[in-house]
Amino acid sequence: MNLNCITALVPKLSRSVHLRSYQKVMKGPTILSVAAAVIGLTSAGFTANYDDLAAKGFRWVTADGPYACPSRDDLRQITKNCTEETQLQMIKQHRAYYLIRGDIVKLVREDAASGISLIRVPGIAVDLLTLNKFLSRRPIKNAFGIVETPETSGLIPAETTWITESREQSGAMAAP
Repeated sequence: MNLNCITALVPKLSRSVHLRSYQKVMKGPTILSVAAAVIGLTSAGFTANYDDLAAKGFRWVTADGPYACPSRDDLRQITKNCTEETQLQMIKQHRAYYLIRGDIVKLVREDAASGISLIRVPGIAVDLLTLNKFLSRRPIKNAFGIVETPETSGLIPAETTWITESREQSGAMAAP
C-alpha cells in the first residue's frame, strides 16, 4: 500500500471516529432532556389532578398515629399527653383509630377556628374527627412510595363491569 494512501485515510478515519464519539456523547443528554420533559409534563398533569382532588375535599394524612376519633373529647384526650397504655385502650374500645401517613381521606367538614376536621376514612363505617394539622392538601407518598387517589383507596369505587342476565336467559321463572 502506498504511504500517500495511508496518510490520506488517517484524517478521514479520525473524523469518522470523532463524529461517532460525538453522536454517542450527545445521545445521553438528548435522552435525559426528553425524559426530563416527559416527567415535567406528567408531574404537572398529576399536580393539576391532585389540586382537583384537594378542591373536591380529599386530603392526605401527614402523621402516623391514633389521631382520629369519633368524639371531640376522645380526640382531645388522645392528642394531649396520652400514655401508650391509654392509646391502646382507646383503640381497643374503638374510641381512636390509627391514621397512616400518605393515606387519602375525604374531608366532610372543616372547622378552621377549632382546628378540627370531620373526615371519612376508607374501611371505617363512621366519620371521624382529627386535627387539621394531620391533613394536607398536597399529595404525600405512602410507605410504598405511592400517592393514593380516591380510586386506589376505596373512597370512590373503581368502574366495574356488571354482567347481568335476565330471568328469561337464565331459565328462572317468576314465583307465582
